[in-house]
Amino acid sequence: MTCRSVRRGERGYPRLLAEIPDPPGRLWVRGEASLDVLERPAVAIVGARACSGYGRTVARSIATECGTAGAVVVSGMARGIDGEAHRGALAAGGITIAVLGCGIDRDYPAAHAELSRAIVSAGGLVVSEYEPGIEPAPWRFPARNRIIAGLARATVVVEARERSGALITADFALEDGREVLAVPGEITSSLSNGTNALLRLGATPATCAADVLESLGLEQQRVVPSVPNDPAAEQVLVALATGAGTADELSRSTGLGASELAAALALLELAGAVVVDEGMVRSTIAR
Repeated sequence: MTCRSVRRGERGYPRLLAEIPDPPGRLWVRGEASLDVLERPAVAIVGARACSGYGRTVARSIATECGTAGAVVVSGMARGIDGEAHRGALAAGGITIAVLGCGIDRDYPAAHAELSRAIVSAGGLVVSEYEPGIEPAPWRFPARNRIIAGLARATVVVEARERSGALITADFALEDGREVLAVPGEITSSLSNGTNALLRLGATPATCAADVLESLGLEQQRVVPSVPNDPAAEQVLVALATGAGTADELSRSTGLGASELAAALALLELAGAVVVDEGMVRSTIAR
């Protein structure tokens, strides 16, 4: 694991981050990519950890289209919306930045260790203001959110309950003078309370990726999901050609064991070729 750091005022320290009211004095970085990545047009995509299937799909779709258009996607590598934002950018072959609320040598949550490796392998970076060895703590995550907002020209909140961490990120973005967008949600869902409140306060509605890209001055590009060169993944896509299926149905149709199927689905998800929602698997590729 290669870690380095850059101090505020040194070459390579992100210009936008240096402009916020309380920039970290030192930024730790994991990954081989040039620090110039941190100067590219970036959008933060954040939201609830316990998100809905709708939120998961929207976050991934917006991130994929932003990545295709050349925007860097910034998020916090948490479960839920954050993870989908990173995966969406990776599916487009784009660059994504994960901001940690713990030491740079930790993957938090541990379940996202593979995701962090994929981010770095694809030319992205994992960053933190905390040196190696610092454990996660509840108070570190709100502080982490100011970095997420500070690295981006605009922040998109996909789903958020009242008093959620995503709203803290939005508050930081507003304090920084950056644009805040919110995805409209069902008025009966608690996951929409935060986003709909932002809209009432004047946030820009994010009804599609074009709304987000407009705030970055970028144009929307056509998204074509890639198909991994993997026999098991191809078997899964063939089985899905007649519609969505559960893991059990796919296992029976393909003859793949549980571990083989899980590996194939992971490849297809990262490529943006399938969406897994509440136990159902759906192909995004017309066949």
